[in-house]
Amino acid sequence: MSEHVVDVSWSRGEHEFTYDTYDRDHEWRFDGGITVPGSANPKYLGNPGPVDPEEAFVAALSSCHMLTFLAIAARKRLVVDAYDDHAVGVMAKNPEGRLAITEVTLNPKIVWNGAEPDAETIERIHHLAHQECFIANSVTTEITVASSK
Repeated sequence: MSEHVVDVSWSRGEHEFTYDTYDRDHEWRFDGGITVPGSANPKYLGNPGPVDPEEAFVAALSSCHMLTFLAIAARKRLVVDAYDDHAVGVMAKNPEGRLAITEVTLNPKIVWNGAEPDAETIERIHHLAHQECFIANSVTTEITVASSK
């Protein structure tokens, strides 16, 4: 078992506090000393510059899948030189009628060192990565891995 701690801070400042006027900007502080600016998605009156929770959720799924994929590949002695993902999350109503990130599609592009493993091996590594990803195991979101060519 492990704990993971993030401090999230917001203050009203000089802004009026009504739904249409309060500032959505806030900060995420991680234990390694990094501070990330956050806000609501602009659709919900947030600032377009900082990271919004929906983007962070998609990034966490993508990052966890990638790190698990890399660990499995390394254990199989398959050398990966680069892994880039263009992950896309879709917000829609879930079966209970509430808004949720209902699906995320991962679109990894992998550069292998030496001979590229066959498609079946790559698919099997992605399947194992999905099964072992802590974040994927924590959510009901449907996660799809598109072809990694």
